[in-house]
Amino acid sequence: MTTRTPPVTLAVEARASRGLWGDAFSRLRRNKPAIVGMVCIVLFVFVAITAPWLAPFDPNKGGLGKSFEAPSLAHLAGLDKLGRDELSRVIFGARISLLVGVVSVTVGLLVGGVVGVLAGGLGGKVDMVLMRIVDVMLAIPGILLAIGIVAWLGQGLVQIMLAVAVTNAPIFARILRGSLLALRDAEFVTVARSMGADGRRLVLRHMLPNALTALIVAATLALATAIIDVAGLGFLGLGPPDPRTAEWGTMLTDSTEALRRAPHLIFAPGIAIVLSAIGFNLLGDGLRESLDPRLKR
Repeated sequence: MTTRTPPVTLAVEARASRGLWGDAFSRLRRNKPAIVGMVCIVLFVFVAITAPWLAPFDPNKGGLGKSFEAPSLAHLAGLDKLGRDELSRVIFGARISLLVGVVSVTVGLLVGGVVGVLAGGLGGKVDMVLMRIVDVMLAIPGILLAIGIVAWLGQGLVQIMLAVAVTNAPIFARILRGSLLALRDAEFVTVARSMGADGRRLVLRHMLPNALTALIVAATLALATAIIDVAGLGFLGLGPPDPRTAEWGTMLTDSTEALRRAPHLIFAPGIAIVLSAIGFNLLGDGLRESLDPRLKR
């Protein structure tokens, strides 16, 4: 006599077979705020990539009309003090924000990841020395540390990337080190240790892959902070050395100089910064909830 497996059991087995990432992606798709964040990020990336074709005018071409001209059908965001199209400059500014944000977070992730692996994997005096250095860096507000680095190294996109990366590296190091320490007494680590796995294999093959989820979420959230930091440095006059460069923070600085005469100039770069930061924050929160195996939606 043939026995049939109940449909409910098959559904449960199919759901369990998807694994951690499949189950996390399924929960992420049902997270509406995360979907909104993904849409904002996709739009941001699309604008940055297609800026030469999407922008209606050359961002550095002046004399398109009167200085501080109000928004019109020809210039939807108005003109700045040199008669340049504000919308075109915002569109091209997305390229700098995306480039600096991604590169700085990637560099900070690599440096902080190495420090976190060494501290959490080796422990002892190595952990103590590295974490004291991290504690000193975390004691300094991130934006002040970035300002000091750019003021010391000079203005430039490379200097800005390095400054933002240095502010994020200790955060990543602390997160990864904490995740590795929490996994030291896990059952699968104990089993691997009892089977003769050495320290390096234990950390790199067994502990590190299970500790990366928190780091991925932190990196996504750090992208939002990086974009705000880059805009903040530009607002303080520490942005790209070429004043003609279309960068959102520098544009905000220019708009505040004529805030009473042309208040409309502050909206386009301000809205761009807010939307991109909200997009990464929403996606980061969604990833945090989706990668938490204790949450079943």
